[in-house]
Amino acid sequence: MSEERLQKFLSRAGVASRRAAEELIRAGRVRVKGRVVTEMGTKVDPDREVVLLDDRPVSAAAPPLTVVLHKPYGYICTRRDPQGRRLVMDLLPEDLRGRLYPVGRLDYDATGLLLLSSDGELAHRLTHPSHRVPRSYRLTVTGQVERRALTELRAGVSIDDRQVAAEVEVIKRQEDKTVLELTVWEGRHHLVKRLLEKIGHPVLKLKRIGFGPLRLGRLARASYRLLTAPEMAALRQIVGLK
Repeated sequence: MSEERLQKFLSRAGVASRRAAEELIRAGRVRVKGRVVTEMGTKVDPDREVVLLDDRPVSAAAPPLTVVLHKPYGYICTRRDPQGRRLVMDLLPEDLRGRLYPVGRLDYDATGLLLLSSDGELAHRLTHPSHRVPRSYRLTVTGQVERRALTELRAGVSIDDRQVAAEVEVIKRQEDKTVLELTVWEGRHHLVKRLLEKIGHPVLKLKRIGFGPLRLGRLARASYRLLTAPEMAALRQIVGLK
């Protein structure tokens, strides 16, 4: 194998996401050829050089693993929480908890499709806005969403001085609320909630039902499953990975 950036190797090995791997390097916890490496951009050849994390060798020999989880209400999408709140990692068997990292996040009060992966490069590409990976949601919002508001969403709403457009359709109208399905092509913090607030219809419930080519389907709440080979191929193809 040719040389690759140290943080990319660490994420490919399932040690951490690429961003978290950079923090490990900056903290002086990684050694290459017996020397502490703290400089970003350092390249390594995993076939010739031993990489140590906290004095333990790191190997990328294990094939990457990706699962889809049906996140319930009241869980946060991190591996640790100083406040002691429930973690999505708690829903996985113990042998997977040390390997997988959430790919992006769903809010504490949101539910639905969450990806977790040990493939740092895949996770990085799926969450980077340049790849425009679609995220689809079913929303319950306050009030009756009229045609003008739908047109505004489709044309684009200004968020952080940038226009964000969405595909949207009405699924059901009730007396004082509306159920929508909405798709956006980026994952900025609270993006969907902010879009609906901007048009005067705050979100009451939010459930992610699709991510890229994947759909939540009938996966039971709090359950997970491994991706099938065709799903994995489609997910990698959408971000330009072989």
